[in-house]
Amino acid sequence: MARFMIAASYTAAGEQGLLAKGGTARRAAVTEMVTKLGGTVETFDFAFGEDDVFTVVDLPDNVTAAAIGLAVGATGLVAVRTIVLLTPEEIDAAAQKHADYHGPGQ
Repeated sequence: MARFMIAASYTAAGEQGLLAKGGTARRAAVTEMVTKLGGTVETFDFAFGEDDVFTVVDLPDNVTAAAIGLAVGATGLVAVRTIVLLTPEEIDAAAQKHADYHGPGQ
């Protein structure tokens, strides 16, 4: 399983739907979608500012994360950004791999 943070921003029409049915209905809808795709929802929180929702999910793979982004974005009611999350142990493992890279002009 891979972890992702999904940041979402509602359009005006999306906010109207949120006002009509409430935040718990949105959380339930997202949880149902993620569960049917073989994942789990760790957190689902509303926020002030540029993004309206932050949710952390465990998903089987990147393809599943992409499917969620496409399905949600295609409604036109929500703009989503999907961020891959890495554990400290994964960063330790990455630091042990040698990437032979030379910057531009070097």
